[in-house]
Amino acid sequence: MRRFGLPLAVFALAVAHPSRAADPTDHFESKVRPILVQHCVKCHGPDKQKGGLRLDSKPGWQAGGENGPALKPGKPDESLLVKAVRGTDEKFQMPPNGKLTAAEVAALVQWVKDGAADPRDGGPTRLGGVTVAEAKKWWSFQPVTRPAVPKNAATNPIDAFILAKLADQKLTPSPPADKRTLIRRATYDLTGLPPTAEEVEAFVKDTSPDAFAKVVDRLLASPAYGERWGRHWLDLVRYADTAGENSDHPLPHAWRYRNWVIDAFNRDAPYDEFLRDQLAGDIVAKSGPPEQYAPRVIATGFLAVARRFGHEIDKDVHLTHEDTIDTVGKAFLGLTIGCARCHDHKYDAIGAKDYYALYGIFDSTRLPFTGCEPQQQPRNLVPLLPPAEWDRVVKPYRDKLAAVDARLASLRAEQAKITAAGPVSYWFALAVILEKRHAIERERAALVATAPAQDVAFAVAEATPHDAKLHLRGDPEKLGPVVPRRWLEVFGGEPLPAKAGSGRLELAGWIASKRNPLTARVMANRIWLHHFGKGLVKTPNDFGTRGSAPTHPELLDWLAAEFVSPTLSGGRKPPVPDTPQGAYAPRSEAWSIKHLHRRIMLSATYQQASAARPDAAKLDSNNDLYWRFDRRRLSGEELRDSLLTASGQLDRKPAAAHPFPPEAGWNYTQHVPFSTFYDTDKRSVYLVSLRNRRHPFLGLFDGADPNATTPQRQDTTVPTQALYFLNDPFFHAQADKVAALALAKPEA
Repeated sequence: MRRFGLPLAVFALAVAHPSRAADPTDHFESKVRPILVQHCVKCHGPDKQKGGLRLDSKPGWQAGGENGPALKPGKPDESLLVKAVRGTDEKFQMPPNGKLTAAEVAALVQWVKDGAADPRDGGPTRLGGVTVAEAKKWWSFQPVTRPAVPKNAATNPIDAFILAKLADQKLTPSPPADKRTLIRRATYDLTGLPPTAEEVEAFVKDTSPDAFAKVVDRLLASPAYGERWGRHWLDLVRYADTAGENSDHPLPHAWRYRNWVIDAFNRDAPYDEFLRDQLAGDIVAKSGPPEQYAPRVIATGFLAVARRFGHEIDKDVHLTHEDTIDTVGKAFLGLTIGCARCHDHKYDAIGAKDYYALYGIFDSTRLPFTGCEPQQQPRNLVPLLPPAEWDRVVKPYRDKLAAVDARLASLRAEQAKITAAGPVSYWFALAVILEKRHAIERERAALVATAPAQDVAFAVAEATPHDAKLHLRGDPEKLGPVVPRRWLEVFGGEPLPAKAGSGRLELAGWIASKRNPLTARVMANRIWLHHFGKGLVKTPNDFGTRGSAPTHPELLDWLAAEFVSPTLSGGRKPPVPDTPQGAYAPRSEAWSIKHLHRRIMLSATYQQASAARPDAAKLDSNNDLYWRFDRRRLSGEELRDSLLTASGQLDRKPAAAHPFPPEAGWNYTQHVPFSTFYDTDKRSVYLVSLRNRRHPFLGLFDGADPNATTPQRQDTTVPTQALYFLNDPFFHAQADKVAALALAKPEA
C-alpha cells in the first residue's frame, strides 16, 4: 500500500520521526544542542575543560578527555557521556548538580544510537590552549628561513639587521669600545677569566685589521672556553652532584657528564649530535666506533641526573619523569611541556596526551638508582666498555679463575672419595687434601682481589618498551587510557616505528631535525643572550604564547639559519684560514656553536662602547635596539675564579670526582642528609653542587638553582655580598696572596 507515492513503512517512519527522515542533523539541532549548551558546555567548553573533555564541537567529544572518547556512535550503552547522564557510572554522574529529565536522556541516547550526527565540524579544533589555526600561525612554529639582509651601510649581516631597526627610530649605534675594554669583554665572555696583562698589551699593539679576530680564535681554542660555556649548559640542564630526594644522596659518578659537557664545547661538537647523545647516546654507541662508546654513554647523564623525589625514590618516579620532560621541553625546545602533566596546556599547543606520549618514552628507560634512605647503595650504573670489549679485557682473568676453580673442584672430589673410603687411611690423607685445598683457596682469594674493575657512568639504559597510561589530573594512581609514544601533535605527532625500543633515539631525531622550527631558534637565542646579557627573545625557556616576542625576528631567523647552514656573503662556506697552532679554525659543518660565536663577536654591534647616551635612552630606555653594549656584572663563578687568578692560586687542571665517602658506609637520612662541601682551588665549574643545600658562595652570588633549569642568572644586590668581602676567610686568604705577590715584586 502506498501513500503519496511512498511505501507505507517509509511514510510511517517519516510521520513518527520527521526530523530523522528529512535530515539526520535536525534531531541534534532541535533536541541535543540545547541540552549540551544548557548543561554541559559551561564545564566542558572553551573556558573550562573538566577532565580534559570538550563538548562544544564534534572533534572535542571525538578526542575525549582523560578517559578517552566521550561517545561511541551507534553504541549508547558503551558511551561514557550516556553512562554519566544515566547515573549508571558511580565515578561519573553528570551534570554534577541535578539530573537531566527522562526526555533529555532519551534524546541523547537516540542521538548516539543514530550515529551521533554533529554538524559542528567547522568549529575550531584545539591543541591545548590554542586552536589548530592559531598554532600553525604562531611565530616560533614557522619554518626557519634565511631572511634577506637589509641593505644599508653595514657589511656584517648582524649589523645590517640592527642598523635597520635603529634607523626606524632615528637612532645610531655607539662608537667602538677601546681595545682594553674589548679584550676584557671578550675574554670574560668566552673563558670566564680576566685577560693577562701580556694578552692586553699584545692586542693593544696589534694594529692589523684582523687583530680582534685573532683574539677570538685564541679564546675559542682555550680549554677555559669549554669550562665557561659548559657552565651555561649545566645551568640549563639542572646539573647537580646529589640526587635531591629527602636524604640528598651523593652521585659519585655524575662528574663524568659534567666533564663531557665541557669537552663537547671545547671540541665544538655539532649541536644536533650534542643533543642526540644526551638523549640517546647509549643507543647510538652500540653501532658506533669503540672509542666513542664511553663518551656517548656518559652523555646520557643528562637524563640520569634528573631529580629524585620523596623517601623511596622508586615510588615517585612520575615526578622524576616530569622533571625530565620539563627540562627537555624548556632547554631544547623553549616549550613548557611540563604544564600538561595534569591537563591540556592552558595557553600553548600542547595536550596532556603529548605529555604522556613523551612520558612513555622515558618510562621505557632504565634510570640508575641513586640510593635513598631505605636502600642506601646505588645500582644500575652503566659500564663504560662495550660488552665484547669487556669480555676481551676480562678473559685472561676469567681463564685463571676457571683454572683455579677446576683445581679446587678436583680436590673436593678427591676429598669426597677419601671420606667415603673409611677410616683406614682417612685422617692422614684428609689432612694432605685440606692443606692443598686451603693453599688453593688462598691463591683464589688473592686472584679475586686483583679482578679487573670496569669504570661506570651515571647514565641510562634501555628498559622494556611500553606506552604509558594517562594520569588523571596528574595522579599516577588514577590511570586513564593508554597513550602511544609519539612526537608532539603540533609538529605532526609522528608515531614511533615498530621495534623502536624506548623511543629516545627517535625523540632525539625529532628534536634535532633541521625541520624542527624551535631547536635552532632557541639555541641561537641562548648564544646571543650570553654575549649581550639578554636574548632577542627575553624569555629564553618559553617560545610559547606566554613568552616574549623577539625584538628582532628577522635577525633571530638569520642566526638560526646560519647556525644550521653556515655561509658567508654570497652563500659560500666559511674557509679554514691559516691559523697559529692550536687556534680555532671555523669549520664548515652545520650546527657549529663556535662559528656562531665568531659571527656575533666580529660584528660592530658586539664591539660597541657601553657608555650611556641620554638622547638614545629617551627613545629606548632598555636598549632593546642595541644602540650600545650593555654592561654586565661578573657571575659568581667569574668572581671566584678572578680572585684565584689574581692571587696566583687558580689550579687550571680539570677536576674529576669529588671525595665522597665510600658507598659501603652510606647511611644518609632525611634527618641527617648528605651536606658536605669540599674546598678546592680549581675553577668554580668544578665545585660540588648539592640540591638540598646551596653552596655558600654561589648561593650568595646568584649561582644557578640545581633543582630546575636556569636559562639566565638573576642579579641581586644584598648586604651579605658586601659583608662577604669584609669577613670571609677565603677572600682574605686571596687578598693576603695578592699582597705577598706585590711585595715580592722587585721595584722597577
